[in-house]
Amino acid sequence: MKLKRFGIMAFIVLSATLIGCSSETSQSKGGEVTIEFMHTSVEQERLKVVNGLIEEFEKVNPDINIDPVVVEEGSLSTKIITLAQASELPEVIEVGQQHAKMLDKNALVDTEALKSVISDIGKDEYFDGALKLVRTEDGEGFRGIPMSGWVQGIWYNKEMLASKGFDEPQNWEELLEVAKAFTDKANQKYGIAMPTVEAGMSEQAFSQFALSNKANILNANGEITLNTPEMKEALEYYKKLSQYTMPGSNGVTEVRDAFMNGTAPMAIYSTYILPAVYAQGDPSNLGFAIPKKEQEAVFGTVSSLTIPTGLKEQQKEAAQKFVKFLSKTENATEWILMAPGGAQPVHKSVVASEAYQSNKVINAFGDLSTEIAESFNEIQVFGLVENKNFVKMGQISSSNAIPIMVNRVTVGDASVEEGINAAQEQLEKVLE
Repeated sequence: MKLKRFGIMAFIVLSATLIGCSSETSQSKGGEVTIEFMHTSVEQERLKVVNGLIEEFEKVNPDINIDPVVVEEGSLSTKIITLAQASELPEVIEVGQQHAKMLDKNALVDTEALKSVISDIGKDEYFDGALKLVRTEDGEGFRGIPMSGWVQGIWYNKEMLASKGFDEPQNWEELLEVAKAFTDKANQKYGIAMPTVEAGMSEQAFSQFALSNKANILNANGEITLNTPEMKEALEYYKKLSQYTMPGSNGVTEVRDAFMNGTAPMAIYSTYILPAVYAQGDPSNLGFAIPKKEQEAVFGTVSSLTIPTGLKEQQKEAAQKFVKFLSKTENATEWILMAPGGAQPVHKSVVASEAYQSNKVINAFGDLSTEIAESFNEIQVFGLVENKNFVKMGQISSSNAIPIMVNRVTVGDASVEEGINAAQEQLEKVLE
């Protein structure tokens, strides 16, 4: 599972003088302009695709030169901070939603330029949830142009469930019933592989249950709403469900391995389970469920392209033109298929395209591939309230308060009340 985290304290030290920064290395001579494009496709196969797209763009736009800046994903936060402090941010940057949120917090995103791009492409081209994840806090603008994403849900082995007479679990009660039926701790068999570790994966997994019960971390005014009956009910359920998972603090490796080796017939994981199932298992035997309480809720994240503030008009126009080029159906499809299955399309036209549907990995999962992609319409995340996407949610996630709460209640001996009270106290200090 690919997660992009931010060094928030490092961003806080960015001074107001950084607002309006632009790359000094970008140049324009006569009618020509050179802009930088920073991305994280370092693997040779992916790099080949990105470089090919750049070459195609330059062919049809001979007056614009693209200078790629390739950065390891794990180094992206540090690289962005360093370049921002030096007023040398590239004109186009591939970012995760937390990176975009922190850039926006420091007024380093040209939200108007991005809004114009979205308008030109058309909002209807995107799944609704993808746009929600990149909206600004006021709900009016955008922090990035979505290019790809991944969603999280409950994956299940159809044959294993059928062996005990179960179909896809539709709600909390059915999920609990399936998990209980398969748990045989004496023989190290468990009903569901689920995150309990003090890390972001636990926050993401728990958020689906909380949000499906209409419990969010913040309300429309940006106030903490952790200590509510709905949140308590969701945490109580997560604790109950954890009785049927592996002992100890389970993270990415434990959850994935338990599902892949048959220790558990169900797992809470991202779409990055698909490449593993394709390589080692039977794609036709994989199911995807979104058990609901009051509503459906799917956790998801997007990778987007952003344009910083302070660019000269020629550079900004070139950046907008390049982003729109990459967002065309055929180019966005190439982008997605650099990591088929794991990376999910955020453009409706990509899902419908022959090139996407005929890809051997996508095709192997049949209709499930389309079902997963369309689940972007059900995206809900903590801190996203109506059309408001609160910046402070970045601070909340980075504090690790929610994963610590989940771990205390599931792995430790803490009661739901104790876990929520401790998390509430921690978050109040974080947001002082």
